[in-house]
Amino acid sequence: MWRKGVLEAEDFPVERVSDYLQQEDTVVWADLCVPDRDDLQAVADELALDPLAVEDAVGRHERPKVDRYPTHLFVNAYATAIVGDGELRPAKVSAFVLPRALVTVRQEAWFDIEQVVRNWDDNPDLSEYGPASLLYGLLDVIVDSHFDTVQRMDDRIEDIEDELFADRPQMDVQRATYDLRKRLVRLRKLILPMREVVGSLLHNEAAKHGGEMTERYQDLYDHVLRATEWADSLRDLITTIFETNLSLADQRLNQVVKRLSGWSAIIAVPTAVTGFYGQNLPYPGYQQWWGFLVSTLVTVTLAVGIWAIFRRKGWL
Repeated sequence: MWRKGVLEAEDFPVERVSDYLQQEDTVVWADLCVPDRDDLQAVADELALDPLAVEDAVGRHERPKVDRYPTHLFVNAYATAIVGDGELRPAKVSAFVLPRALVTVRQEAWFDIEQVVRNWDDNPDLSEYGPASLLYGLLDVIVDSHFDTVQRMDDRIEDIEDELFADRPQMDVQRATYDLRKRLVRLRKLILPMREVVGSLLHNEAAKHGGEMTERYQDLYDHVLRATEWADSLRDLITTIFETNLSLADQRLNQVVKRLSGWSAIIAVPTAVTGFYGQNLPYPGYQQWWGFLVSTLVTVTLAVGIWAIFRRKGWL
């Protein structure tokens, strides 16, 4: 609990939230990490939260959005991170914004709420705006996580571009490209709706306060646009890489076919010569030792000549 921007109490029972809100110049923040329905319901009863909003906070597959209720605002968003071998890990974060209170609900324990607190502490001048400033600090950390995730994916795309022309199995490149494209599509589903979320808050909630709060939300909106455009450019780039990989595979196949055709032509020469000399008819050198030498010389000369021609043309 803050009073006039100064922290006065923390780690108190949820039953005291309504008592603090009855006092003047107070702002209360309640954070629930991976709560069960009973824990969230206790807070909902204490603050008279709408049941539909509570249901959305508990659900696992809600899209990023802003819903307005008579007594509060409900915001749903997703922080993101890249873990392990490039797997995308989202963290759902819901927020109930009341006139003098903020309730955050985190469905993943790995989301760094301490970073949010540090963000609030680094901007004490915004405390006069109450929950609007707290919500801004929360969304700022979430949007920053989108930037970090997109950056990691961009770095991975650069690695795939290097591997694309390297001497390594193309199936590995194709698999990596396909996996990255799936993760990028999933990421876009999480960050694309943030334009609507932040835009709505900018033109409604932040506009009520004006001044620096509007500027901060405008800056946040610009960051959301940049993250979205960056993700879109990566989607186009990964599609280009995928198509380039297919083109390179076709080119390599053509090279293999040309080499096989060249060697087939070379092998066909001795086959033709020996087949001709194998006729059961008299011919120059028939049943003579020098006839064998002539046929061998003709075979080698023609084969080497064809090999030299194909070599000069770059087929072999």
